[in-house]
Amino acid sequence: MRPIDAIADASAEMTTFRRDLHAHPELCFQEFRTAERVAAQLTEWGIPVHRGLGGTGVVGILRHGSSTRAIGLRADMDALPMTEHNQFAHASTHPGRMHACGHDGHTAMLLAAARYMALQRNFDGTVYQITSRSHADATGTPQTVHHGGRRYR
Repeated sequence: MRPIDAIADASAEMTTFRRDLHAHPELCFQEFRTAERVAAQLTEWGIPVHRGLGGTGVVGILRHGSSTRAIGLRADMDALPMTEHNQFAHASTHPGRMHACGHDGHTAMLLAAARYMALQRNFDGTVYQITSRSHADATGTPQTVHHGGRRYR
């Protein structure tokens, strides 16, 4: 199966996941529910997960084959302190918080790629799935790496 077809097969699942994140936005340094949802999904696909890096950061590590090559895929998880005014069924359930930057979609795209790689295992090396907090203050990813991400090389 072509990669695009395999990923398209998961589009309904990933859309549901994204809409759930959209409805439950969490601000910088508070992405606990989101981090747990991401970790649970990666775990369901058999990807070992490290939680709580830099606070709420999650790193999934998928190894296959014997190569030492590695790549990291990263997504932001935080929402913004804004009120959502649309009428979508999946609109924010938390007044004053919303995913206005698209981090809900960013996270869902990372998970779609992780799902594909976990199911197909058509690579040789290591793929790190990194979700980090607080991109808005530019500390999320560096703190995730500082608090443990580097040790997974």
